Amino acid sequence: MRAVKRLVRELNLHTVCQSAGCPNLPECFDRSTATFLILGDRCTRQCRFCGVGKGIPLPPDPEEPGRVAAAARRLGLRHVVVTSVTRDDLRDGGAGAFAAVTAAIHRDCPGSAVEVLVPDFGGNGKSLECVLGSGVDVLAHNVETVPRLYREARPGADFERSLRLLRSARKAESGVRVKSGLMLGLGETEDEIGETLRRLADAGCHIVSLGQYLRPALSSLPVAEYVPPERFDRMAAVAKAAGIPVVVAGPQVRSSYHADQAAAGL
Repeated sequence: MRAVKRLVRELNLHTVCQSAGCPNLPECFDRSTATFLILGDRCTRQCRFCGVGKGIPLPPDPEEPGRVAAAARRLGLRHVVVTSVTRDDLRDGGAGAFAAVTAAIHRDCPGSAVEVLVPDFGGNGKSLECVLGSGVDVLAHNVETVPRLYREARPGADFERSLRLLRSARKAESGVRVKSGLMLGLGETEDEIGETLRRLADAGCHIVSLGQYLRPALSSLPVAEYVPPERFDRMAAVAKAAGIPVVVAGPQVRSSYHADQAAAGL
């Protein structure tokens, strides 16, 4: 674990594992893997479930893609997961940075798969095309929760906009695998979860993750319920019945948790 932390610090990188306070950090860092957080560690949105810092971000760092690729190479990663803060201040929403990181990984880590967990780019279709055109293997975008809870949990986001992004990614002739995820325990009902999963299936998702919401800070939304394991099992069955090939569900699951294994399940 210390080796990964030391490498991240040495290369002046961020990981969502650290910035979001992921409970799986010790396990993943002990496995010499991490999810890289690009475009800084300050988000322009005010989602009330997320532990990543909010505020005015710094300009994009043109050297960051090379440092991410260097970290992936030194860790020996065969499946590299990259995400970002939401950058509504950038014209392309940060799409160019995702494409640059993907290109750098392909250059420095030949044969490694690249999975990107992207924001909604404000609905900008050209931004999505930019990312897909960079040769990513998995395009992930989390809807996070059911539509009814968006106003409270995800101000600034829009469920239908997120569905359009996923649907567009699936329809693109890039062969990319499409992924999304939800947190349970924010006050949703099983019927709402089921309907959301069916809509993700209709949008063409290949992979869906379901995990327990944990409150990252006192200023964040409280946990409405600690969901029992059997409900995760039921919801996973609903997702598979709806036509989603790979479903990873359980209290500790996060979008990037064992992402390589989820992608290999297709």
